[in-house]
Formats: sequence, structure tokens, C-alpha cells
Amino acid sequence: MKLDILAFGAHPDDVELGAGATVAKEIANGKKVGIVDLTRGELGTRGTPEIRDQEAEAAAKILGVAVRENLEMSDGFFKNDREHQLEIIKMIRKYQPEIVLCNAIDDRHIDHGKGSRLVSDACFLSGLIKIDTKLTGDDQWQEAWRPKLVYHYIQWKNIEPDFVVDVSGFIQYKIDAVMAYTSQFYDPKSDQPQTPISSKNFSDSIDYRARDLGRLIGVAHAEGFTVERFLAVDSLYDLK
Repeated sequence: MKLDILAFGAHPDDVELGAGATVAKEIANGKKVGIVDLTRGELGTRGTPEIRDQEAEAAAKILGVAVRENLEMSDGFFKNDREHQLEIIKMIRKYQPEIVLCNAIDDRHIDHGKGSRLVSDACFLSGLIKIDTKLTGDDQWQEAWRPKLVYHYIQWKNIEPDFVVDVSGFIQYKIDAVMAYTSQFYDPKSDQPQTPISSKNFSDSIDYRARDLGRLIGVAHAEGFTVERFLAVDSLYDLK
């Protein structure tokens, strides 16, 4: 299956929190979008990997993504090395996306910046024809494929975006997808330990951070992204 957009997250819920409304909007516009989680989030203070698996599936249905996979890398300990790069390359070649979304380049959680660089490096390597890859159980060698664009969504830190996407009308999809992770986020009835993301303030921030970015461009809600190279447009009129 060829996808238009492939979104990577170090943990289940990263994509939803960073780019959930953008993903929902692109799907509504007819694009095929997939999500690949690097780990099962097994080191998370709250819940279990099995619960996170179920929550990730529920969130994917809310957003309407075409496919979701988990590479089951080691939460907290995966590395940006050949072994892990090859696993990402296999996914890129499998789905041949035009655009890749990935973690914030710098963030509070060490896996976010590490995952960002891992995916970014793999996007480049995936285009090299002398790197041979096969999917497990498949005898066919994969064709080289390099995404045209790699964008990094914004997470815990308020990194200044290089561009923002107007997601007015799609913020509720994001909120619902995030809150599908009931074990992780605000629940006044939960007896689980409190974490930085389980507070009401954090859950409320999903909306008010998007509102603030939207305010800056004159719309209701927006999500921000950063890039590794200059953005190009055909005309001054392409900018809003």
C-alpha cells in the first residue's frame, strides 16, 4: 500500500499529540496516512504496553489512518544505529510516502530528539540503492525510496515553528484521539501515579496551544512544524 504521508512517533500517542489534527485534516482531504510507532511505550509510568496497544488502535480509528504498525524497539534505549535505521528504511520503502512526519528535534523526553534524528537519517539512507532490505517473510528486495519532505512536529517544548497548518475544524479529532489513551492522560478517578502529562493542565493544553498558534495566523486552531531545509514556494501568493 502506497501512502501519501507516513507519521512516525517514538511512543504511541506522540503522533496524536504532535500532529493529530493535521493528520485528520489530510485524511479528510483524501490523503492516505499511516502511523509507525517505534516503541510500545513500555517504560511509561501509567498503564501497560498491552493497554497502550489497545489505546493506539482506538486512536488510529478516530483519526482514520490507513495503517498503524509498531516496530517494538526498546523504549528509552533504542539507538540511532544501523540496526534501527534499517527497520525504519523498511517501513519507508514499504509505504513509499511523499511526506514523513516525525518527532520534535529537541524535547523533554530523550526518545523524542533521538527518534527524530533516527527517522530523519533513515529517510536519507532509504534512497540509496546499495542498501538492500527485505520485509520479514518476503523474498522480494525492496526498491529504494526517499520521501520528498520530512517535517518535525512540536511536542512538550514550545519550539518556534517554521510553518503552521490551519487545523480549524479538526482539533476535536486530535483531542479525542489523544484522550483515547485513557491510561496516560487526565482522569480524576485514576489511582495511577501522577506524571507531567496526566494533569488537567496538560490535557487542556492540547486545545489552548493550538488556539494560540491559530491566533498568530488569524484562525481558530493551528499545529506547528519545523524543517531541516529551506521551504520553497512557486509564488509569493502561495503563502497565507
